[in-house]
Amino acid sequence: MRQSSQAAVRVPGIVRALGEEPIFRPGDRVRIATRSPVGHYRVPIYLRGKIGTVEAVIEPAGVDNEEEAYGRNAGAKRHYYRIAFPMTQIWQDYRGSPKDGLRIEVFETWLEGI
Repeated sequence: MRQSSQAAVRVPGIVRALGEEPIFRPGDRVRIATRSPVGHYRVPIYLRGKIGTVEAVIEPAGVDNEEEAYGRNAGAKRHYYRIAFPMTQIWQDYRGSPKDGLRIEVFETWLEGI
């Protein structure tokens, strides 16, 4: 996948299909959804409900691996985003450097705007 720190480039005369335009942009604050799906999912439990910042939109849009694992995706694509979390957002009693953080790529369906 080509990574981009910018949102998708708009090209005059091109109309993007549903899911091809990123919902979030670098700098947006987002919360990881708090869900308990049964079966296959790709978001660590310790990040559910945590607030981070979109660092990058991952291009191009990709297939939802969670739905694809069960054959329910039908080719629909959305974006992955690199989300940055300060360590104190994940572990409130973290005693390391305030510059320490965690970066993780999360699929769009797990993100909620703040």
